[in-house]
Amino acid sequence: MIQGMENQTSNPLLSLSSSPLREEKTNVLGRLSYRCLPFNCSSIHSSVQDFRRFSKQSSEAAGRILRYILLSMVKQALAVAVGEEEVVPEAEPVHPLPPPPTAAGAAVLVPPLNFAMVDYDVFRSGFPDAANFGFLRALHLRSVLCLCPEPYPDANLDFLRANGIRLFQFGIDGYKEPFANIPEDTIREALKVVLDIRNHPLLIHCNRGKHRTGCVVGCLRKLQRWCLASIFDEYRCFAAAKARVSDQMFMEQFDITSFKLSQASFSS
Repeated sequence: MIQGMENQTSNPLLSLSSSPLREEKTNVLGRLSYRCLPFNCSSIHSSVQDFRRFSKQSSEAAGRILRYILLSMVKQALAVAVGEEEVVPEAEPVHPLPPPPTAAGAAVLVPPLNFAMVDYDVFRSGFPDAANFGFLRALHLRSVLCLCPEPYPDANLDFLRANGIRLFQFGIDGYKEPFANIPEDTIREALKVVLDIRNHPLLIHCNRGKHRTGCVVGCLRKLQRWCLASIFDEYRCFAAAKARVSDQMFMEQFDITSFKLSQASFSS
């Protein structure tokens, strides 16, 4: 029996449950709980206090809003019972905004439809009218290239004469797909005018500034060694939903070998 007790005492597993080890374990856990428990408790306590304070403030705010609504309803009900209508202040009349300030005697400059700059001293647009004359005068144009076959309006001719502007007209009939008829010879003659810097500043225009003007500008871009993707992007930017496949095919197949490269290098 004594030998059996010695074996039990020497067993390491049984020795863990001995009294000294249990006391040491209790002391360690006590120290850990002493260090960690007050901090956790204080944090939880402060959080609970903050939540209670927030709930109290929210309840007070909600109560004030509810009292205001109830008082307004009671006031309106009493006014209706007495026969008096609540007086609602009239809104101040809305005055239109004043026009933008301009210099004395200065006219407002209105550009033509689809106006844009193509290159240095080269512009494009739709057909200009009398409202655009002030804007065109500010460009100090030397030439106008018209791509419409109709006779040029008398008012526009008078404006050109008064400002010393030369008119070049290469009539290209408007068309709708699939009846595409783009005269290549006419486009070439128009390009010669555009490439001659003696005609600059120059305005290229047709009726809307989309298809005929877009073809001339697209062929000019090809002379300037633009890639086809950029040429088509610029064309579609002005033609928008009315872009035509026939126009883009014409620009792609346009032969530029007959033009000298130096003629297309007027861009600074």
